[in-house]
Amino acid sequence: MAVTAISRAREARRDDLIARLIDIFLANGFFDTSIGELAAELKCSKTTLYSVADSKEQIIVAVVRKFFRRAARRIEERIADVPPGSDRIRAYLVAISEELAPASETFFKDLDMFAPTRELYQSNTQIAAERLHELVLEAVPETSRTEAVFMGAVAGHVMEAIHRGEIEDATSLDDSAAYLALANLIVAGVSASREP
Repeated sequence: MAVTAISRAREARRDDLIARLIDIFLANGFFDTSIGELAAELKCSKTTLYSVADSKEQIIVAVVRKFFRRAARRIEERIADVPPGSDRIRAYLVAISEELAPASETFFKDLDMFAPTRELYQSNTQIAAERLHELVLEAVPETSRTEAVFMGAVAGHVMEAIHRGEIEDATSLDDSAAYLALANLIVAGVSASREP
């Protein structure tokens, strides 16, 4: 029993450390920060940081992965009680926007510079696009399925363009603001498809 309690305590400390690292990464990025600088900011030893993973690169991946998992969980919690329809779609995209809002420009640049984190962001964007497609299909009548598939496809392409930075380059909207704009666009489309 004592071993289990110790294991749980270690896991709780590790989770707390990762949560604090998420905050640091979102605010400052991660690529140009050393393990020593992170340890100093967290007021812990380098050894404690290496309890997260065996190398700086693995720590970065573990923290970014946890950020996306936490964001996905929070987003689903936010829409769980919202009935299918345009309100649920808006809630979903607004929740994505709010989860991304604390992320600095440096964080997004670092995500893109480091192949493993770029792949994590791309994978999570793809999952979010598929989920949005499901929400759009739930929201429109059977007679409008072609429109729903089209809206889902458009949303997926826009989400990928947001991920790649193309929307920011074209509009100056950061990822968070772009998701809010996408929410308005998709909700307007769903509302129009529901009109007789």
